[in-house]
Amino acid sequence: MLKIKIPGRPELKLKHLLLDYNGTLAQDGVLLAGVRQRLELLSASLSIRILTADTFGSAAAQTQGLNASLEIIPPEQQDRAKLAVAAGLVSKNCVCIGNGANDTLMLQEAGLGIAVCQGEGLATTCMLAADIICPDIEKALDLLIHTQRLVATLRN
Repeated sequence: MLKIKIPGRPELKLKHLLLDYNGTLAQDGVLLAGVRQRLELLSASLSIRILTADTFGSAAAQTQGLNASLEIIPPEQQDRAKLAVAAGLVSKNCVCIGNGANDTLMLQEAGLGIAVCQGEGLATTCMLAADIICPDIEKALDLLIHTQRLVATLRN
C-alpha cells in the first residue's frame, strides 16, 4: 500500500494500480521502454492490473513475466468495464492511469487519476477526469515511485 499525505486533501491509501494498455503502457501493441522496470518496483507496494481489449493481440506476450494481472475486456462498453474493475476494488484505493475516452470513468472514480499524453494522444474527456496529466507513462509511474512529486503537484 502507498500512503500519501497531501496538504489540503484526504490521505491517499492506494492499494491498486489500474492501467490501460494500448496508448498508455504500449504503442501499437508493444510495451514502451522503461515500463517493465517501473512496474516491477511498484508491484512491491501495489496490486497491478492491466486492462485492455487487446486490439493488437500482443498484450499477453508483452506483459509476460510482470507481477501484474492482465484482464482482457470486451470491445464494447470498455469505459463501463474499466469502471466496474475499479469499483470492485473500492475505487478510492485505486490509482488509475490512461489516455483514452474509454479510461474517463475509471479516472473519475479513482482515488488518484493520471492521464498520459504520448503517441496516441489524450482524449479530452480523459484529460478532464484526471487529477494529473503527465507527458508519458514513465513520468506517471515515477510519481508513484517518488511520491513527494505527487505532494508537490496536488497540495493546496
